[in-house]
Amino acid sequence: MFSRGIVGGLGGNLGMALQDYFKIASNEKPSRMRVTKSITADYCMELDALWSEHEKVRAEYHSKYIETSWNGLFRPEFSYLDLKIMIADKILENCFLCEKNCKIDRRIETGFCRVSKPAIASEFLHMAEEKPLVPSHTIFFSGCNFQCIYCQNWDISQQPDQGMVVEPLKLAKIIDLRRRQGSMNVNFVGGEPTPNIPYIMRVMKNSKENIPVIWNSNLYLSEYAMKLLDGFADVYITDFKYGNNRCAEDLSGISNYSEVVRRNHRIAYDAGEMIIRHLVIPNHVECCSKPLIKWISDNLGSEVILNIMSQYRPLYKAPEHPEISNLPTMDEIQEVISYAEALGFVNII
Repeated sequence: MFSRGIVGGLGGNLGMALQDYFKIASNEKPSRMRVTKSITADYCMELDALWSEHEKVRAEYHSKYIETSWNGLFRPEFSYLDLKIMIADKILENCFLCEKNCKIDRRIETGFCRVSKPAIASEFLHMAEEKPLVPSHTIFFSGCNFQCIYCQNWDISQQPDQGMVVEPLKLAKIIDLRRRQGSMNVNFVGGEPTPNIPYIMRVMKNSKENIPVIWNSNLYLSEYAMKLLDGFADVYITDFKYGNNRCAEDLSGISNYSEVVRRNHRIAYDAGEMIIRHLVIPNHVECCSKPLIKWISDNLGSEVILNIMSQYRPLYKAPEHPEISNLPTMDEIQEVISYAEALGFVNII
């Protein structure tokens, strides 16, 4: 399954930045989700009471996670994970899982994301992710709460009904099988996984294997949803797109981007481990790439893992917009990398 030699081949800084992840992947320690599944919570019915109980347990969770060994795991009648699932289900009735804050009953209608039932576009052992992650059991959900005019996965993100509806128990069994086949993690992505939080948590409740949970997201979640992920996700892979609100509005139809995504990066950084992806978009080095990398340096530090990506292609509606209708130049990509290096980033991959 997992070779300890992988860690040695990554360099000390990268190994330190993902040390929990590697310990979970090698079964040296339980995942955050498995610890959450073993913590007793009080059963409540009303949302306010559920949140009160959640925040009481969450305040103690991180010390419990550090202290919990395999011997400390057991299955209570009602767990912290059960509590999270109940809250997520209730949020779905008046949905504010993401900052679009549609406030509609997504059990019977769709919001901005247009996601009704969770639809899985594909799942497989992905060998083209970041080196520490492969082989990654990547589960792609259809639908997204963004409408990026250049989306590289537009065929699934903008077509939320594309894909298969899979019962949670069945998907849990597939995840466990992939783990036995050698997966290093289970990687929830899309599109965007956020509209499917209740489903994903229910899936992992049924999983038997110990496996790192990766939340691969644009991180435009509500603060409430971020609290639910605290104690569930082991690694956050974030798609940090823009350095300002204007570009986010113009290219993705998203308001208050900087305030929301910066806040959530801080929360995620404290809740687990992190890989930040940034796709270099042509003609957006000065307005987006440099400001967001500077913000990361100032607020999260230069040891965070930063993946500066050159895979942009003018797909979907991008050819209709001249400023982003070409590939980024090699000079643009190198300028972003050099800027990050000058700021002292030590884990650029």
